[in-house]
Amino acid sequence: MKYAGRLAVAAIAGVLSLAACGTDDNTGASETTAPAAGTTAPAASGDAALSGTINAAGSSAQANAIDEWKKAFQSANSGVSINYQPSGSGAGVQAFIAGTVAFAGSDSALKEDEPAQADARCATGKAINLPMVVGPVAVVYNLPGVDGLQLSPKTIGGIFNSQITKWDDPAIKADNPDATLPSTDIQAFHRSDESGTSDNFTKFLAATAEWPYEPGKAWPAEAKGQGAKGSDQIAASVKSTEGAISYVELSYAENSGLQKSKVANGSGEFVELTPESAGKTVEAATVEGTGNDLKMKIDYATSAAGAYPIVLVTYEITCEKGLSAQDLPLVKGFLTYTASDEGQQVLTNLGYAPLPASLLTKVRTAVEAIS
Repeated sequence: MKYAGRLAVAAIAGVLSLAACGTDDNTGASETTAPAAGTTAPAASGDAALSGTINAAGSSAQANAIDEWKKAFQSANSGVSINYQPSGSGAGVQAFIAGTVAFAGSDSALKEDEPAQADARCATGKAINLPMVVGPVAVVYNLPGVDGLQLSPKTIGGIFNSQITKWDDPAIKADNPDATLPSTDIQAFHRSDESGTSDNFTKFLAATAEWPYEPGKAWPAEAKGQGAKGSDQIAASVKSTEGAISYVELSYAENSGLQKSKVANGSGEFVELTPESAGKTVEAATVEGTGNDLKMKIDYATSAAGAYPIVLVTYEITCEKGLSAQDLPLVKGFLTYTASDEGQQVLTNLGYAPLPASLLTKVRTAVEAIS
């Protein structure tokens, strides 16, 4: 058995002794059986095997990471089928609350009335936010002949609030004194579906750019602009529209070959987006949750040298206790793999940034506590 499979089985020792076939059914059912708590299954000997289907949904920002993890995990655990629907963070959280998926991917932690509803779904425990992917958010644009565009938060806010409508606007010229800017109309695209990416992007604007609207997963109608559903459609819209600008996760920007602007952080330094520059912002983030709930607070106005300020932490939201006997070993095994050194190392090749070591230790402790 490959490393990922051994790791997954070892991580759930004491929970599982399974032998069944998976299903591609999207109802949330998994055909597995598990022993009573406290019994011991073989560790990494290969005598115990994971089998069944994990149904999950949510963030399209982490879809590329999930796809890569899925390949490795299913290769090492041939009886497992992972069915992840990149339906958007809002839809994923609602599916988790409804009990139709075993975990939700979300670009923002549970908030407002969601924790109580999610706890009720877990029945015997509480829902927890597990940061798993650092997804830098790129401000992408399509402006032939203009390379290395620089934008301050205030300018970005003016563009997305439909106050700056031409590429040669004085505010953009002030950020780019040496650039030759055309008088092309700006075509600003935003997510039309509820999105954790929009939530994080509008949090950045509210913290840094005199943004007049409440941050949220739903784009404020008053800001206008053009909508597109999902990260893939945002990237495609920018690529096909001269004069376009939008916000999308770094992985989608790179996969689509889009130009990325440098963004000024709290010190006024224009910073190029790289996994390393995004990681500097996450390193300064704090954990707001309690116990194994690892809800994060990002400082979007960070003044750290070389820190790119627009980042999101993508969470896996699941039950600390209260998953079904079918889902428990599968979810725990999969999340153990995603939080492993191997699972995190693949992220940098996909346009993401690995979790900082100090945070990763907490994530592994929280995953181990799932029961």
